[in-house]
Amino acid sequence: MLTMSLYSGESHSGLEGAFAKKSDTDVRRGVEGISNSTLRRLEPREHVCREGEAKHYVYQVENGAVCLYRSMPDGHRQIMDFAYPGDFVGLGTSERHLLSGQAIGPTRLRCIPVSAIRQLAGRNPEFCFQLYEALSAELTAARDLLATVGTRSATERLASFLIALARRNERGGFNSNRIVLPMLRSDIADFLSLTVETVSRTFTRLKQRGIIDLPQSTLVIINDRDELEQVAGLTQQACA
Repeated sequence: MLTMSLYSGESHSGLEGAFAKKSDTDVRRGVEGISNSTLRRLEPREHVCREGEAKHYVYQVENGAVCLYRSMPDGHRQIMDFAYPGDFVGLGTSERHLLSGQAIGPTRLRCIPVSAIRQLAGRNPEFCFQLYEALSAELTAARDLLATVGTRSATERLASFLIALARRNERGGFNSNRIVLPMLRSDIADFLSLTVETVSRTFTRLKQRGIIDLPQSTLVIINDRDELEQVAGLTQQACA
């Protein structure tokens, strides 16, 4: 992964790609024609796949959410991404899963055989190119994540995380100022390379400043989107 700046002239959040890359409409449309897929239901914290396992299926989230993580040499996990409804888990050319996937809550997946995807790509050049674009976007998202966790303050990281989710809601036609968090604070901490205590304190700090409200631990209401974007470093007058 390479370092990239979180700020750009287009005010693009470095974390935004991490929540948008796999929700590729063309890829979803392409796999709809695969008939030999099955459904799988997972309980909270049950694994979809584990890092290093042979890859037989690509999974599409239908309900719930999945955290994708890598086990580090010191024993802790680094969450690389969250997969939401419509997202894919396991896209790529590797014959083994590069990340472990774990359901955050009750989750339903569509299991698509890798062999079926390869056959479709082999006879449909357009679908093959769509897969290439999706994987290229995934690489960009990984680079952006490294930039976010490596160069930003805790407040900037959390604000960027919330902005990325708000923009995802916008793309899905949902209220961008009402963000449901299916994950635990510990999941957010592992994603942003922070401690749980720091994540909790930062949520409280943003609430005290009136930028957000926290009616529940799983619900964030954005009161001041412009200010949150400034905190995230998405304007030239960024304030931490």
